[in-house]
Amino acid sequence: MAGFFTWLWRYRNYIVIVLTPILVLPLPLIIPTPQAKCGFVIILMALYWCTECIPLAVTALLPVILFPMMGIMESGEVCIQYLKDSNMLFIGGLLVAIAVEQWNLHRRIALQVLLIVGVKPSLLMIGFMGTTAFLSMWISNTASTAMMLPIANAVLQQLCDTEANADERHYSLTVAKDGQDNQAYEMNDTKESHGNELKHKDSRINMDADKDNDSKDIKRMNENDVTSSVPAEVCESTLEAELRRLKREQNYAKLTKGMSLSVCYAASIGGTATLTGTTPNVILKGQIDELFPHNGGIINFASWFGFSFPNMLLMLVLSWLWLQFMFLGFDLRKSFGCGTKNNGDREAYQVIKDEYKKLGRMSFAEGCVLVIFTLLVLLWFTREPGFIPGWATVLFNKDKTYVTDGTVAILMSTLFFCIPSNLPRCRTSSDGTPAEAPSPLLSWDIVHEKMPWNILLLLGGGFALAHGSEKSGLSLWLGESLVPLQSIPPFAISILLCLLVAMFTECSSNTATTTLFLPILASMATAIKIHPLYVMLPCTISASLAFMLPVATPPNAIAFSYGNLKVMDMAKAGFILNFVGVMTINIAINTWGVPMFQLNTFPSWANATKTP
Repeated sequence: MAGFFTWLWRYRNYIVIVLTPILVLPLPLIIPTPQAKCGFVIILMALYWCTECIPLAVTALLPVILFPMMGIMESGEVCIQYLKDSNMLFIGGLLVAIAVEQWNLHRRIALQVLLIVGVKPSLLMIGFMGTTAFLSMWISNTASTAMMLPIANAVLQQLCDTEANADERHYSLTVAKDGQDNQAYEMNDTKESHGNELKHKDSRINMDADKDNDSKDIKRMNENDVTSSVPAEVCESTLEAELRRLKREQNYAKLTKGMSLSVCYAASIGGTATLTGTTPNVILKGQIDELFPHNGGIINFASWFGFSFPNMLLMLVLSWLWLQFMFLGFDLRKSFGCGTKNNGDREAYQVIKDEYKKLGRMSFAEGCVLVIFTLLVLLWFTREPGFIPGWATVLFNKDKTYVTDGTVAILMSTLFFCIPSNLPRCRTSSDGTPAEAPSPLLSWDIVHEKMPWNILLLLGGGFALAHGSEKSGLSLWLGESLVPLQSIPPFAISILLCLLVAMFTECSSNTATTTLFLPILASMATAIKIHPLYVMLPCTISASLAFMLPVATPPNAIAFSYGNLKVMDMAKAGFILNFVGVMTINIAINTWGVPMFQLNTFPSWANATKTP
């Protein structure tokens, strides 16, 4: 029997691949409507995505096969969904991230921030969290976590080693002092014994053998008492040193766990702050543009940043306070030297300083990447800021939206392939041959190696599902079925849906979770006449709240391998942070989100969904 279960486990992926479509097939056979056929495709893809029996990107290609064969959409109409404006925005953002990583600009930024913050554990934790969150706004969460964790471990190891050396020196001095005191005591005792021996010499000669033996035994006992006092005091010092060592190792083990969790959590939180920070954000923009084509570009880089950045800061501070409480306590002065200056702080600070020195001066390539990155962010912010006409509105988008954030992203990222990595030199070599031209800032080989092409297919699969739901009428049917929810207060609906998404994303990728939920949420919002963004925006951010399990997201897995963590450590910390994140998101959507997106009214463009 055990062998049979082992066989089932090893072949589980093949079993799921075969059994899932067979079990779901009665749905389109019994109800041969376009809605049921589209529902069959969505259920099949959802189960494949949750079990990961085949790669996520391959599952995302199923609409190309099933929609035409089931008569839902033509093949050309399906395939065009896989490369839209949102994909271009994602590609441009990834190219910038690859360039930043290629020339180590992210490492320079991180070390510079840590040099400013310092190495006091409480401040060090918020320093690592803030730096990781900032980097995750622009590069992948996985890359920022993989870069920051080794730095954090090196600093903590230096702090631990320095404190251990200080304890060892203290122990050595204590033993030496005790040895000197015992030696002086022995000398005084010897002198007293010698005087008594001269004074009573005659009486000892006249003693009989028994009394002589008794005096020898008494003398031996006295000598043993004198000499035994040395090991007793030394043992006491050794025991104290051992207790200090155990306490120090326990404290730094907790600190290492807390620091590892703080870095991976900050990476997930930081990715929510920008439109290109993590994949679910781009999916939301694509789904809004696909399902509500007349929304007037309500989601762009500036509007997303204006809403999500304050929410990210709030989540980051609350996460720091919770991790501080769990692993450090709130006594900032006594938490491993907080509020004091000692050799450990200076030596740990020197570790960061040495790492920064290894980078050398900023190179020409780093400077170019920094300038292009800064220009890209400025162009994104000023393209359509909302409160004044942006440069794109004045120059290009007078009657139509010709220039989007994707246009800007591709424009600036193309420069990486056009600008040399070194200043051109006119000098020739010693043999008279001209100097070779420098390579560009990015080559296609590097991009091909580091670009996550599977994410682009996942994005396209989500857009194809949304379009198929509209074409088949499944979205309309779902909307009509969810009309009874109109009696529930909108804030309660938002909180419950956020909790559902946050729990679902613990066992499924955030990309798949967002792709599955957003079309359903859009249909529900249209049916009960609430602003679609009121539920879609908080649920999209909630999909990034994967804090409880190592397998929930790559940053968690990296931290699990670095920080000597147990699953229960991550589950206890992440369970509370899931609720904290959901609460902060809903506070944001019900406060500054309302005036930003006019969430208290049902927009006219939400009625004009894409018609079949």
